Amino acid sequence: QVQLVESGGGLVQAGGSLRLSCAASGRTFSIYGMGWFRQNPGKERKFVAAISPSGEITNYTDSVKGRFTISRAHGKNTVYLQMNSLKPEDTAIYYCAISKRGPAYTSPGDFGSWGQGTQVTVSS
Repeated sequence: QVQLVESGGGLVQAGGSLRLSCAASGRTFSIYGMGWFRQNPGKERKFVAAISPSGEITNYTDSVKGRFTISRAHGKNTVYLQMNSLKPEDTAIYYCAISKRGPAYTSPGDFGSWGQGTQVTVSS
């Protein structure tokens, strides 16, 4: 069973950058696609980005295209979300999860093994 732990969140000023990490346990991590979601209190969990097991295919929600980059580490045991040109509307708790179907599928129900989340706050 794979367990995920997010880290790297914090408080940044608008226009700044932040890099989130998702560390996974287990030798089978590399066979799974991965995704990042974000959620605010009282709101639905929303898709941010996804990446295929090989890392060659990625998918992003329109609001972060050109600003965020999802990637996998050399050993494929860690997934990153590089966030540049941050905006106040990017403020949320960010979660990583394992994709059950592939990067083209963006519903929370298409993902599992959710991490505990890491808070990202962007000040105006």
